[in-house]
Amino acid sequence: MRLSAAINSFKSSNLISWKTTGKLQQTLAGCIELSGKTLHSGKVSKVKIWPGFAGEGRYFEFHSNLIPASIDFVRESLLCTTLCKDGYKIRTVEHLLSALEAKGIDNCRIQIQSLDSEDTEVEAIEQVGRKEALDRCGNNVEKLAPHLSEPFYVSRNDSFMAAFPASKVHISCGIDFPKVPAIGCQWFSSAALDDSYEKHIACSRTFCIYEEVEHMCSMGLIKGGSLDNAIVCSATKGWLNPPLRFPDEPCRHKVLDLIGDLSLFARSGSQGFPMARVISFKVSALSLSLGVSVRLNRVKLNKKILVN
Repeated sequence: MRLSAAINSFKSSNLISWKTTGKLQQTLAGCIELSGKTLHSGKVSKVKIWPGFAGEGRYFEFHSNLIPASIDFVRESLLCTTLCKDGYKIRTVEHLLSALEAKGIDNCRIQIQSLDSEDTEVEAIEQVGRKEALDRCGNNVEKLAPHLSEPFYVSRNDSFMAAFPASKVHISCGIDFPKVPAIGCQWFSSAALDDSYEKHIACSRTFCIYEEVEHMCSMGLIKGGSLDNAIVCSATKGWLNPPLRFPDEPCRHKVLDLIGDLSLFARSGSQGFPMARVISFKVSALSLSLGVSVRLNRVKLNKKILVN
């Protein structure tokens, strides 16, 4: 189930109101520089994350081309979230954006040397620290967050996503792989954007099904994947590179992805993840196919959902 259309419906309706968090926008206290092999292209990439001005949000820079980390620039792609602007595409942005959203880095410039974004370690953000962000005139800016005015729900067969108004962020995520017994059905719940993120979510790794690897490789994907940076599960043999960091590590990684995807709802240095209790089941990344048309008739929400 793809989330982009659902988030766009929020933006065009009165389901969402923006309210103060009582905090000021933040940025990095210094520059972070990372390098490594990207997941899908397999190329070695260098990423520099620079402090940003308040009110400008998070955005990517590639050869002087700027691509905002916004739902407005999401394009359909396989197995990852992709941003596209002026013919330039950046893939696999959800992991990095998840860490930045969870650690409260509202404004930053992400300078990359490959069209795949590189995963970042939360420890790197912790090491450099964060500071109050100032705009180009030297002023601080209040941080806002999106609040739901009423429950929101979309579903297709046994997959669904619901969000309920709440004073704090909370997420519950479920996955189900009935043909892969070692994974099976799992649920994980978390406050998502508090101190538990680093300990319970950030270290959960990307996972894949062994029987699907050859097909993904034939499509030019996961060229940088290995048993060192992902966990692989066989439908018949179970986990091929144990031990897992958590019994429910695959589900925790889905939470990580979901935080990164919903961070794309941010605007002008605001919080992206809605102040809501979000419950999802068998909801995949933005890259999978979902079409949602939403019409608001006063207080009644009518939905038409088309899912491949």
